[in-house]
Amino acid sequence: METITFASTNQNKFFEVQLILSTQNVSVEFAKISLVEIQSDSLEEIAREKAKTAFAEVGRQVIVEDDGLFIDSLGGFPGPYSSFVFRTIGNDGILKLLTGSANRSAYFRSLIAFYDGITLSISEGRVDGRISERVTEGGGWGYDPIFVPDGTDLTFAELKKSKNEYSHRRRALEKFAQWYLKL
Repeated sequence: METITFASTNQNKFFEVQLILSTQNVSVEFAKISLVEIQSDSLEEIAREKAKTAFAEVGRQVIVEDDGLFIDSLGGFPGPYSSFVFRTIGNDGILKLLTGSANRSAYFRSLIAFYDGITLSISEGRVDGRISERVTEGGGWGYDPIFVPDGTDLTFAELKKSKNEYSHRRRALEKFAQWYLKL
C-alpha cells in the first residue's frame, strides 16, 4: 500500500495521526509544510483548500486535518478560528470568557481531508464534552488542558495516552481509513 503524506506544521498532530492510522494499517509520513489557511466560517471549506494546497506542494496523495473547539455558551466560538484564538488568548483567555457561565458544554470537530489530485474526500469526527474550571496539569497541547470529553472527569491532557479513546481526531481518522482502504 502506498504511503499517505500528512501535511502540517504541527508535529504533535502528526504523532497522533501516525499512531491512530498505524492501528488501521495505513502508512503515513510527515511533510512539515506551512499551509495558508483561508478565512472561513466553514471547517469544510478550510480543510478542502488546505488539502488542495498541500497536494500542490508535495505532488502526491495527502491528508490534512482541520479542527475546532466549539463552545455552546459562546455561540460556537472559537470554532474555525480555534488556532488563532489559542495563539492570542490561550486557555486562560477561554476560561475568562466563561467566568460565571453555568453552561460549559463544548465539542471538538475534526476533519481529515484527503486529496490525490482527482478525488477529494472529507471524514469527520466529533467528541462532546465540557470546558473545565481551570487549566489542568499533565501536559497536552492546545486546548487539551481545558477540554473534558464526555465519559470521563479528566481533561485530554490528564488522559495522556488514553486521549485517543475519546479523540475527535481518532474518530475522523478511523472513518478516513475505512474509506481509504476501499479504494
